[in-house]
Amino acid sequence: MNKSQQCATNGAVALDDITQVKVDRIVELIKRDMVRVKALNLVAKLAIPQCYIAAGFVRNLVWDALHNLDSPTPLNDVDVIYFDPEEANPDAYIKYESQLVLQMPELNWQVRNQAIMHGRNGDSSYKSALDAMSYWPEKETAIAIRQTAESQYECIAAFGVESLLKGDITYNPNRPREVFDDRVKSKGWLVRWPQLSVAP
Repeated sequence: MNKSQQCATNGAVALDDITQVKVDRIVELIKRDMVRVKALNLVAKLAIPQCYIAAGFVRNLVWDALHNLDSPTPLNDVDVIYFDPEEANPDAYIKYESQLVLQMPELNWQVRNQAIMHGRNGDSSYKSALDAMSYWPEKETAIAIRQTAESQYECIAAFGVESLLKGDITYNPNRPREVFDDRVKSKGWLVRWPQLSVAP
């Protein structure tokens, strides 16, 4: 799957058979994790544009599966992204976070409108939630999922899913290399998941 290609599990986007199988693997992992299923359901009920749960929510679960861990690695936070360039209140995310915390307080919710995040990051304006993820430091982090209907999910990945399923950690040249290196070290990914490989 090419950079910024969308993948869907509900038939909305045509995929080649090999890519569909890979996406289905990820969705099946999600479906077996009741915490993630509940979280996705709550986020869907926010009914805000291009709204997904991204980053470690998907990435870490795949890495756990690659290492045959008996239980999922606890989530440090839950990154909810959305894209609403028409949103008038820049603090609207606080309301969404409060709603999610009220319903699922055991998770550390972080909600951000990607339509305004380019300013903080020093980038040109993002065109979509998917475009925003294409600037994240690791390619395997740039993946997100949302519930589209009961037991139906849509996945988007700025760089595809193949490297994630291979256990790679890949530098994204849209960010400084030192940011990538610092994150790999400080987050202890190679300690928690020693079979991962930092791609050259």
